[in-house]
Amino acid sequence: MQLDEIKLNEIFNKIQTKKILVVGDLMLDHYIIGDVERISPEAPVQVVKVENEKFGPGGAANVAQNIKALGAEPLIIGMVGEDENGSKLKQMFIENHISDEGIVASCNHPTTQKTRVIARSQQLVRIDFEKDDELDSEGYKKIKAYAEKKIEEIDGIILQDYNKGLLSKKLIHFFTSLAKEHDIPIGVDPKAKNFFEYKDVTVFKPNKLEAEKNLQFDIEHDDDLQVVAQKLMDKLHCSYIVITLGSKGMFIYDDQKRNWLIPTFSQEVYDVSGAGDTVISTLMLGLSAGCDIKEASIIANHAAGVVCGKVGAATASPAEILASFKKWNNT
Repeated sequence: MQLDEIKLNEIFNKIQTKKILVVGDLMLDHYIIGDVERISPEAPVQVVKVENEKFGPGGAANVAQNIKALGAEPLIIGMVGEDENGSKLKQMFIENHISDEGIVASCNHPTTQKTRVIARSQQLVRIDFEKDDELDSEGYKKIKAYAEKKIEEIDGIILQDYNKGLLSKKLIHFFTSLAKEHDIPIGVDPKAKNFFEYKDVTVFKPNKLEAEKNLQFDIEHDDDLQVVAQKLMDKLHCSYIVITLGSKGMFIYDDQKRNWLIPTFSQEVYDVSGAGDTVISTLMLGLSAGCDIKEASIIANHAAGVVCGKVGAATASPAEILASFKKWNNT
């Protein structure tokens, strides 16, 4: 169908009836924002004069925020530490009317925090506080029980992997089997550790670097994208491969060997952090609302363009996505 304003509004109305289960590594994003005017006399480094400091949801928590921003309901499964950062993250969910019932607290696994220092809209450094030990057996049992309790309510599953320990092979196989058993679409944003464990999923969405690294194949030309996508399809047997290409947009390949290259829809890029979260969120919501993969990918690319124009992990609203469509259709 033609994605005009009427059709887009119909899609967004359908999206608002959907529930998506988000499973993955929860993070607390910490932003230190300031200005740079001089070099330190102590070492050849910039001195940041702090003007603002803020916290926000990151990783799978940002996926849940993106789903909420589009009017749908996220159900989240993840792990935090029994610490102040874990309490902050759970409080953010409560304030945004997102249930924390599926979150497991661990005394052995501190809440992952990423601190970004930003000056003049540019990220200068990122500091990670994390531990990537795998989920213990008790945590696995709690997550399994929660997922089985909620499975009849949900319209899609997103596995958001950041290699922080939640998505073990055992848990990956549980969710891919659960989705298949209940005929529910499942989308994956993978990382290197368990890259090839995500078999028989609906959408597999690596970025270009992840695809190259795991296949040991350099993508130098557009034709190479088809080669890489088919290699992934041969290994994973999924319905769709979506390779995000940064400023060049995204490449889609399906199990019928059809492919599309979707251009980027961003004019000003301030920060790409969290853009992948936005893409997988919007993609899966679009599919759950009846879009085909090309339509869902176009909407997701507009959403990514919106968040790249903001500083920090951010979300895109239906109004902002509609405004992006209007802007690009008139250029």
